[in-house]
Amino acid sequence: MQKKKLSRREREKLWQRREMLSAALDLFSTKGYHNVSMREVAQKSEFAIGTLYKFFKNKEDLYKSLIFEQADRFHEALTKAIEDADDEIEKLRDYVRAKGEVFSANAAMIRLYFAETRGASFNIMAGLDSEIREQHSDFLQKLAMVFESGIKKKTFKKIADPYYLAVSIESITNAFLFLWLEAPERHPYPEDPDLILNILLKGLSEPYTQN
Repeated sequence: MQKKKLSRREREKLWQRREMLSAALDLFSTKGYHNVSMREVAQKSEFAIGTLYKFFKNKEDLYKSLIFEQADRFHEALTKAIEDADDEIEKLRDYVRAKGEVFSANAAMIRLYFAETRGASFNIMAGLDSEIREQHSDFLQKLAMVFESGIKKKTFKKIADPYYLAVSIESITNAFLFLWLEAPERHPYPEDPDLILNILLKGLSEPYTQN
């Protein structure tokens, strides 16, 4: 199905919105959500304050739009990563690679999200969290299906429920990403996905028998 070509006016509006979101991200990630005003965003993006309010009704709406759009990109990229390859191990390798790529390309957004949501007073995330959690839960179910398929093909041993295996690899990759965010030079995200996958796929201890 051929996509409808956008009019010049529509393309202009999309460009304006992207510029505003980019300026907001820069300010929020540098100063924090509570220390940024709509007027500052307007000045940074070089648009009139009235033009900014035509796109976003207030600062909360602007912030949520920023988070939602980024979450959608993450979800799309990671879902594609586990759907492209035929082999389950390759699917997991693609997932580990894609996660590193999408996070490193959006480091400012990731830092902002985790820094702000750790604060108990940051209550505007209440409604946002439920929608993002639902999206994340959907992805975990798809990731679990990769493990389930691998178990059926005898590629993987059934050492745990496929969903728990999905949660495990998600948690391991998150841990590596947090290390990278805090100390990128000391703890770079591994280029070789097997350095992460082997933590789960290779046994830590030699086989043993109980007395």
